[in-house]
Amino acid sequence: MTGQTAIANAPVTFGAFEITVGRDPNVPDSLSVLDAIQHAGYAGTDLGPPGYFGTPSELAGRLRERGLGLAGGFVEFPLSQPEGMDAALSHLDRTLDIFDAVREQVAAPYPPRPTIADTGSAERQAHPGQSHLRHELGLDDAGWRTLQEQVHRVVERCRQRGYEPTFHPETGTYIEAPWEIEKLLELTDIGLCLDTGHLTLGGGDPVAAVREWGSRINHIHIKDARLQIIRQIVDNGGSAEDVWRKRAFCQFGHGDVDIDGVLSGLKEMSYAGWIVVEQDRLPEATEPVTQIEQEQAANLRFLTERGF
Repeated sequence: MTGQTAIANAPVTFGAFEITVGRDPNVPDSLSVLDAIQHAGYAGTDLGPPGYFGTPSELAGRLRERGLGLAGGFVEFPLSQPEGMDAALSHLDRTLDIFDAVREQVAAPYPPRPTIADTGSAERQAHPGQSHLRHELGLDDAGWRTLQEQVHRVVERCRQRGYEPTFHPETGTYIEAPWEIEKLLELTDIGLCLDTGHLTLGGGDPVAAVREWGSRINHIHIKDARLQIIRQIVDNGGSAEDVWRKRAFCQFGHGDVDIDGVLSGLKEMSYAGWIVVEQDRLPEATEPVTQIEQEQAANLRFLTERGF
């Protein structure tokens, strides 16, 4: 696999993502996060919330100084609620503007992926991991038609700007469980981001996903997950935020995801592109960036020892 993949990390690993940046005082300084990703040996980083790493020109310079590429950027859309789509498409345009600025100044093995997700709803956020068995939590026929139309709008906007998007199934949204992912793939032509942790939480099998959906997978978010914690959250009716608070996602080899099986499947399908290592967490003042850096260096060694 050497030469076909590029391994990145992400701000969410350090506790910096959409629900924490600008809200949680324990979010680490962005430059220390970039330094940690560089020191741990990664080839790139995900964007995180736009602005976290600075203005587009500042971001480009900071990546170039550290020899890092930009792997992608996460954008949420209210795909079953068209009235909110214009604002979300404006957010997408701003993200793609950042991509353009970085690509002009930073050499990278692959272009960044616009990483698209549904925003879900309050009900879905309150019932993470349950739609796998409770199909009544999913969209009705009209909701699926609306989602199909809105995904098409997003895909067209990305392609007009020269980027091929990927869809990220997300905990607490209407594209979470395997049956919902399969419906999305049936209704649209968007590529799939395989997130091994979120798929596990949604009731899926990441190894089977590579085998069954491999032709549609064009981006990877790879993480390990603790099934005992996930089951507790689902069985006790915990919220989506509990997933991060209780540290469901963990260092490779410390959880229950068959990471080796996933990697073997990626080799068999000759996957080429970014693999983004993530270990989503809420930030804590007692957890220094240097400690997280050591964990992420170990995660990278795990991958390189297996030929990635």
